[in-house]
Amino acid sequence: MRIFRSLAELPGDFGPCAITIGNFDGVHIGHQQILRRVAAIAHEHGWKAAALTFDPHPTKLVAPARAPRLLTTPEQRARLLLDQSIDEVLILPFTPEIARLTPEEFVHEILSGKLGANTVLVGDNFRFGNRAAGDARTLEELGHKYGFSTEIIHAISWRGRVISSSEIRQSIEAGQVSLACRMLGRPYALEGRVVPGAGIGSKQTVPTLNLETKAEVLPKTGVYITRTHERNSPREWPSITNVGYRPTFNGHGLTIETFLLSALDGETPEEISVEFLRWVREERKFPSPEELKAQILHDVARANAYSRRRASLRLAPTQ
Repeated sequence: MRIFRSLAELPGDFGPCAITIGNFDGVHIGHQQILRRVAAIAHEHGWKAAALTFDPHPTKLVAPARAPRLLTTPEQRARLLLDQSIDEVLILPFTPEIARLTPEEFVHEILSGKLGANTVLVGDNFRFGNRAAGDARTLEELGHKYGFSTEIIHAISWRGRVISSSEIRQSIEAGQVSLACRMLGRPYALEGRVVPGAGIGSKQTVPTLNLETKAEVLPKTGVYITRTHERNSPREWPSITNVGYRPTFNGHGLTIETFLLSALDGETPEEISVEFLRWVREERKFPSPEELKAQILHDVARANAYSRRRASLRLAPTQ
């Protein structure tokens, strides 16, 4: 499994491949459907399974005011793509030179010339080339000329919702993390460093791990049932997390504070990933630290009950 960050890094043996192209923000279940098909075609023919994505998101260059906040960094996206049985990922820098390529130049110079594409798979809303002049049908026509086949994969829906990165983004920002989890096919997670807090929790309420993250999409302020992992380590803990401003202590800056429900047993982790599983309640101001602590302990009881239910469902025998 290989990740390349420019055309200059590409080896001569990148192709032949079955490849898909897109932003793949979040690598949600709609993307996963395309990726599974790419892997199946590649493995059937003895080719490589590849994905081409962009950094930055093309709209940040061509229409900055409309650029979306992203669910994943390029590195997270690449890891998630590789998790879907993709062999090679190209994170193509989206430069003014790339933006100026016509659809045919993009196909001739990159897909055919650099990547050795034998089959290209895209979603039915795919656009490419200067001013987004090409669509999936354009790609299909150019494939006939440059010697590759094209498959167009239609969007999938869940309970009447078309699965999309924008739909997931809206769900997370509304606090609907359980819904986002279903559309992503996994929990939404924030990654980053553990940083010192104000020291209030360890003295007046409960001790927490304070997360500093560069994530662009944050859950709505409130309290959540979460699962916390130490980055690059098998250690993990059930947890409860508050996203908010600590109004009981007249806080101002946004903080992400996680309380572990099981013993830390060892050094405090330097980097963590916090998975958001379920909304618990709004953040609110309490009359005293003691009342806040009592509420936190009540939240912990709910989180423990949730973890026990999940464990019992995993252990239940199948019929």
